[in-house]
Amino acid sequence: MIELPGTGYAMWQNLKRELVVGFRNRGDMANPLIFFLCTLVFIPLGISPDGDVLAEIAPGMIWIIALLATLLSLDRLFSSDFDDGSLEQALLSGQPMHFIVLGKIIVHWLITGLPLTILSPVLGAMMFLPAGGYFTLFLTLLIGTLSLSLLGAIGAALTVALRRGGLLLSLIIMPLYVPVLILGTGVVNSAISGLPYNGLLSLMGAYLVFWLMLAPFAAAGALRVSLDG
Repeated sequence: MIELPGTGYAMWQNLKRELVVGFRNRGDMANPLIFFLCTLVFIPLGISPDGDVLAEIAPGMIWIIALLATLLSLDRLFSSDFDDGSLEQALLSGQPMHFIVLGKIIVHWLITGLPLTILSPVLGAMMFLPAGGYFTLFLTLLIGTLSLSLLGAIGAALTVALRRGGLLLSLIIMPLYVPVLILGTGVVNSAISGLPYNGLLSLMGAYLVFWLMLAPFAAAGALRVSLDG
């Protein structure tokens, strides 16, 4: 009788595999960052180079661009594994599919959301963000980009079998992104204004925990439906 490896070991091996694949595809990792930086460079040219004007719109613009940059990379989250049959093999392996999905989500965040978060002080300086908003911008992006990856995985799983599912993917997950956007910008604006923001930050954390528990199972179920179809 063949004994299957433990769930923890299988998840660790899957996580290592996804990290190797993710860092080999440097283009997928660079595209969101390039989009993020280019858009921020063009904002002063298209709106106003005035520091006061940029400071006023900085929290919202940085968060909107971070959301769009994350969305840009979601289409490839499961599609390559779906095309080469890796997802079907994973389903037949006997390992919990939600753990495999969670590993892909974590790696997606590590190569997209985390670099954006680390760059946030530089991006804030480019947009003349007031000094009181730097820490909260970093903190909200750290929490929020992981939420974006979790939510995006559901949409990517639902559209993985479609040849041109990018538009449908956006329509599915955009309503779920709205609370993250509102809370993220609200926390930063409150910090800049000197208002208490712990309540909004707690709501962001609760939203993250909720989807951390639900999204891997929902995405795994959507992948099973796509593979069965």
